[in-house]
Amino acid sequence: MLLFGAESLVFQFSIKNLKIKIYSTIILPVDLYGCESWSFTFREEGRQRMFENRVLRGIFGSKRDEVNGEWRKTTNEELNDQYSSPNIVRVIKSRRMRWSEHVARMGESGDVHRVLVGKPEGKIPLGRPKRRWEDNIKVDIQEVGCEAMDWIDLVHDRDR
Repeated sequence: MLLFGAESLVFQFSIKNLKIKIYSTIILPVDLYGCESWSFTFREEGRQRMFENRVLRGIFGSKRDEVNGEWRKTTNEELNDQYSSPNIVRVIKSRRMRWSEHVARMGESGDVHRVLVGKPEGKIPLGRPKRRWEDNIKVDIQEVGCEAMDWIDLVHDRDR
C-alpha cells in the first residue's frame, strides 16, 4: 500500500512538472509576444497577474485545509511559493527595459524610436493623456532606483 502511494506521488509530481514546462514554453511566450512595445496600464498589469494565477491554479490545484479538512482555493502567496519563476509583470518590465536600450541606441532618426518615443501631432483630446510607452519606461526606471537620470542617458551608460 505504501508503494502505491509513493508511485502516485511521483506520478503527480511529474505531471505538475510537465504542466509547468508546457506553460513556460508554449503559453507564456504566446501571451508575452510583443510585450516590449506595450503601453501597459495598471489595469492591464492586474489582468496579466490574474491570467497567470488562473493558469497556476489549474496546474497546482486546490489545497486541503489542515484545520477543518475542507478543500479551498490556493492563495496567490502559495502559488508564488510553489512557482519559482518571476511573476509575469516582472518579466514584461525586464523585457521592456531591455528593448528600451535597443530603441535608445537606434537614435532619433530610426522609425522605431519615432513610433515609441515621438510625440503625435494634431489635436489632443480632453482629459488625462493616455499612458505612453516612454512613460512606462520612466516608471520602470524609478522602480529600479535610477530616477535621477534620463532613460536615454542611462541606456548609454552600460555599466549602470
